[in-house]
Amino acid sequence: MTSPRRIVLFNKPFNVLTQFTDQAGRQTLKDFIPIENIYAAGRLDRDSEGLLVLTNDGKLQHQLASPLTKTAKTYWVQVEGIPDLPAIQALQNGVELNDGMTKRAKIVQIDEPQLWQRDPPVRFRQAIPTSWLAITLTEGRNRQVRRMTAHVGYPTLRLIRYSIGDWNIEGIANGHYREVV
Repeated sequence: MTSPRRIVLFNKPFNVLTQFTDQAGRQTLKDFIPIENIYAAGRLDRDSEGLLVLTNDGKLQHQLASPLTKTAKTYWVQVEGIPDLPAIQALQNGVELNDGMTKRAKIVQIDEPQLWQRDPPVRFRQAIPTSWLAITLTEGRNRQVRRMTAHVGYPTLRLIRYSIGDWNIEGIANGHYREVV
């Protein structure tokens, strides 16, 4: 008998690995989620925060993580500086990274979202303002958002995955999870 499908939405804190074990003793999903036999559908870098979907459904896991299915993922990104129109257009049209051209992305300048405090806090430079972008991608290369914003001259200071497909972090406190049916 197979166990019922489980889907867990986790609001991953900064500095947590997206795996359940670590030989170096760093914080992992096990420190926050006591559910066995679920696995992350995709990755979220240790220095990124926000939505991580975990499931025991291998088909769903593959669908969410595979670049072939083009599942939209939206990130709230704090960047150093205030991007100008050419930078926004470049991000929308795709930029040439060392592993090839990125696909088109949806870029929206947003007001600073109401968020939890990050520990440790983001380091700011007094003379340089920061701004926020909502970046929606349908691909998921390694550190893609950070590399894209740096490529157009606006390095990422803080990166929060807000949504994957129809799921988002609304109502899930940082470091907490919610199981969905």
